[in-house]
Amino acid sequence: MKSYSIALIPGDGIGRDVTAAAWTVLEMAARHSGFAVTGTEFPWSCRFFKETGRMMPEDGIETLRGFDAILLGAVGWPAEVPDSVSLHGLLLPIRKAFVQYANIRPHRLLPGVRGPLRTESFDILCIRENTEGEYSGAGGRVHQGTLDEVAVETSIFTRAGVERILRFGFEQARARRGRLASVTKSNAQKHSMVFWDEITHKLAADYPDVAVTSYHVDALAARMIMAPESLDVVVASNLFGDILTDIGAAIQGGLGYAASANINPDRSAPSMFEPVHGSAPDIAHLGIANPIAAIWSGAMMLDHLGEKDAAGRVTKALEATTARGIRTIAGKDSTDAVTAAVVAALN
Repeated sequence: MKSYSIALIPGDGIGRDVTAAAWTVLEMAARHSGFAVTGTEFPWSCRFFKETGRMMPEDGIETLRGFDAILLGAVGWPAEVPDSVSLHGLLLPIRKAFVQYANIRPHRLLPGVRGPLRTESFDILCIRENTEGEYSGAGGRVHQGTLDEVAVETSIFTRAGVERILRFGFEQARARRGRLASVTKSNAQKHSMVFWDEITHKLAADYPDVAVTSYHVDALAARMIMAPESLDVVVASNLFGDILTDIGAAIQGGLGYAASANINPDRSAPSMFEPVHGSAPDIAHLGIANPIAAIWSGAMMLDHLGEKDAAGRVTKALEATTARGIRTIAGKDSTDAVTAAVVAALN
């Protein structure tokens, strides 16, 4: 029987609950489809940081390298560890070390879920550049704590990095409805964002079957709210993609539905799959966290591994569950109840 080795990093807060929920569903889906998933759990988290002074061990990256994929719950406990420490100590190093340059986030309403907009007919795939740009970490601070303090944060855009994420976006648009929205702020950022626009225009010649439109990020943010049905694939830099996908999560019903995949397209290293709702310290340990985003991320993982039948089973089970009105919004159902309903739908 074919088997996949999966690194499980539940992380902090509700990450533990939703990872357990997703893993229950993934094991069941694998069994139904004739293969196995074997999980190895790692305790890397803010608690681990408080105990060891690191978010993960020095050999953490090499430890993860041998797995077929990574399933992450959530990282962060700002009351005890600053987000700037937890993020740069675990999530960002994994994305960069494994060249997971394509962050994929789907935005659509599941059956039975109502978003804040009047329209329900949207299906947007956001592609976020995931390893450079505004989150490169280049910069520093001098004269800290004095009136002369200076902070410099430098965005790094390379031709290779911009071209590969744009090509990835074009390919996704070609496989979907043939429309690509490329997002910049080139009227204000005359170097990096004009650079991005120029490469978009150049690559468009290689994809004559894809209709590409360049948007400023503020205009695209408005369009996601006013006319989301007009969008197909959206490709953006690290920062802009991060912000726009929170809008996408909001219009699809909330962060509890926000799934994502951090993809290494050439498969030279494992890809990582995670819900993007964060650790939610205010509801941690209450058993009411919405596991749907984590389960959906798990379906994306199965699809990436080539197990499309199992991925489809999980997606259909999610849709059947939400169509019945079973979800944790406003504490209506518990994490366990939603998970049990998805498992029942799988069967």
